[in-house]
Amino acid sequence: MKKIGFLSFGHWNPSPQSGTRSAAEVLHQTIDLAIAAEELGADGAYVRVHHFAQQLGSPFPLLAAMGAKTRRIELGTGVIDMRYENPLYMAEDAGSADLISGGRLQLGISRGSPEQVIDGWRHFGYAPAPGKSEEDMARRHAEVFLNVLEGQGFAQPSPRPMFPNPPGLLRLEPYSAGLRERIWWGAASNATAEWAARHGMNLQSSTLKQDESGQPFHIQQAEQIRAYRAAWQEAGHPREPRVSVSRSIFALVNDQDRLYFGRQQGQDQFGLIDQYRAVFGRSYAAEPDRLIEELRQDEAIAEADTLLLTIPNQLGVDYNAHLIESILTHVAPGLGWR
Repeated sequence: MKKIGFLSFGHWNPSPQSGTRSAAEVLHQTIDLAIAAEELGADGAYVRVHHFAQQLGSPFPLLAAMGAKTRRIELGTGVIDMRYENPLYMAEDAGSADLISGGRLQLGISRGSPEQVIDGWRHFGYAPAPGKSEEDMARRHAEVFLNVLEGQGFAQPSPRPMFPNPPGLLRLEPYSAGLRERIWWGAASNATAEWAARHGMNLQSSTLKQDESGQPFHIQQAEQIRAYRAAWQEAGHPREPRVSVSRSIFALVNDQDRLYFGRQQGQDQFGLIDQYRAVFGRSYAAEPDRLIEELRQDEAIAEADTLLLTIPNQLGVDYNAHLIESILTHVAPGLGWR
């Protein structure tokens, strides 16, 4: 068995060809797709977070709405850029959304991805400490976030509070028990995956990573996952970690599928991103029988317990629900995922 969810970038565009022409449309459609995916038997509804872009930027109102409209499906992010975050305020938002959902949040956080603007986090009021990098700042914000999610009191209560306080130091409220174990780190390298393991976070690995060996993407990603699990075991955490990978996978079952995705390239790509060499994983698009055989060869998918299907959200709720259903119905059983 493997958990299968979708990952939406949440694009909108005023073009007449777009199925999401405004922020309002993409927000409402994301909620509707989460409902549809749950009804189809999918396990997760995840959203990307990008600032200064016509995409989803502030995830917690959306996650809370998705949580109120669904009952079973996991709700997550992939990923929240911690360079932009006040970790204490984020913990309050996350606690509220998690309580609304009944404890179904699976929050992916990370250093973030290439930005739309130069040093966008500075506009949010953040800057690295002297001698530190923006990566250091993101990890420091993440560590503070993880600490406050433990639920321990740390703030000295006022001697003249507006409302009566419980005894001892105060923690942030609302507190949602168990959320700390449902935080994931989006890692682009083996080293950051190992760092995430030491800090007791689950692992998210996307469709690109740093090129550390020149080998095919899925082999490098599988090695990253194995390095993460080894570091987790060495750290001695008492629970089993979770690992997700994301993929663009399209089962071609009708003419519309073939029109949209029949010419997808099935090759990895190597290039520069943020001044380091990266490998971008291939897309999969084929008839179900061929797709099953191709996916059997993907070592990283085999290593992961969760697969996130990246979706073309601008094609609308109905078509994206069809894409998810096609994987669940025509592909997953043949691979033993269902």
